[in-house]
Amino acid sequence: MMNDNKVTIIGGGLAGVEAANQLAKRGIKVTLYEMKPVKFSPAHKSEKLAELVCSNSLKAERVGSAAGLLKEEMRRFGSVCLEAADKAKVPAGGALAVDRDIFSSLITESVLNNENITVLREEVTKIPEGTVIIAAGPLVSDKLAEEIGKFLGENFLSFYDAAAPIVTADSIDMENAFTQSRYDRGGEADYINCPMNKEEYEAFYEEIINAESAELHSFDKKKDVYEGCMPIEVLASRGKDTMRYGPLKPVGLNNPKTGHRPWANLQLRKENAEGTMYNLVGFQTNLKFPEQKRVFSMFPALKNAEFVRYGVMHRNTFINSPLLLNNDFSLKKDSRIYFAGQISGVEGYMESAASGILAGYNVAQKIIGKEKLVLPDITMMGALTKYISDETVKNFQPMGAAFGIIPPLEEKIRDKKERYEALAKRSLEYFDTLDLR
Repeated sequence: MMNDNKVTIIGGGLAGVEAANQLAKRGIKVTLYEMKPVKFSPAHKSEKLAELVCSNSLKAERVGSAAGLLKEEMRRFGSVCLEAADKAKVPAGGALAVDRDIFSSLITESVLNNENITVLREEVTKIPEGTVIIAAGPLVSDKLAEEIGKFLGENFLSFYDAAAPIVTADSIDMENAFTQSRYDRGGEADYINCPMNKEEYEAFYEEIINAESAELHSFDKKKDVYEGCMPIEVLASRGKDTMRYGPLKPVGLNNPKTGHRPWANLQLRKENAEGTMYNLVGFQTNLKFPEQKRVFSMFPALKNAEFVRYGVMHRNTFINSPLLLNNDFSLKKDSRIYFAGQISGVEGYMESAASGILAGYNVAQKIIGKEKLVLPDITMMGALTKYISDETVKNFQPMGAAFGIIPPLEEKIRDKKERYEALAKRSLEYFDTLDLR
């Protein structure tokens, strides 16, 4: 049993607030450091905790999906992020999307009002003494990143990530757009679709592959682009039709104005509850701002678009977790130090939050003298944990929720939907055996 029952958490993102919540509700005092507003990363703009940067989507809600199963598992732990997401929800078909400001406000209020959590608004530049959860995020400050790198040696990695633009709703030309969710899942008006015919698409393709990109921030010139958040111009450079099989895929859609499926289609998703702003789904980019305006306005529906925010590219940082982390998110080198969030090698908002839940839960278990919780890989949270702590993983890259990392069922089920639902059922039946109080 540990003598010190105080825990320091670095980072007030999704992982940090989830870790703090798990500890606080077990009566453990937490000091949570958040450097905003004293210092902002290149991508963050809000002073609030749990700020969403790249997108307002938390992915699919359906439990029979990988993302949906992950969220259902997190609910079993009393996820503070999902509690806020349910209250800040905006229409998004089969996805859980939120009003970013309401989402962050709810979480910030919850954390600040928790008597067991003390929030300090200052930058941490050294790894503190005592029990520490480093949840500084993929945009960890340069000074702390340098300290972590020195402490871990050469097993410190980084890559680049990119965010999509946002446009105002009233600047979208609805004469050249239509509302429909893909395959008619969810509400009809959840997405605004911006179709292109073949000629329009080919002209767009020529412009985007020749458009000028912005210079990367000076803090790091290494251009390792992460596959999971590919800038649209990088994707386009890989072939003429790559966008049509990615963010511009037209499948599951029918333009009522033509009676046909578009040649290519960009979907816009609500960015806030009022529906006054829309996100260009899948259009993460590092193009210069004037180039974004020029090229993206080639969509007939966006010819007069007013951009509230242009896309930006920023550094993401993560550690070589399979070599460095135990299966409770503690460091092999120093078990008083835990990592959580995208810096630990999970990819995605909910995945980051889930890692914070497990790190916080296991620190609490250690403090109160109980066994650590290692979920089996038949669960999504367990499979993610196993992936980032598996020493046999080579050429490590961050991983998001996916059924491919969960072991198959004993019974073979040919239908994919039925198979995924069975995998989800197996996981949740295991959770029904746990006492997570």
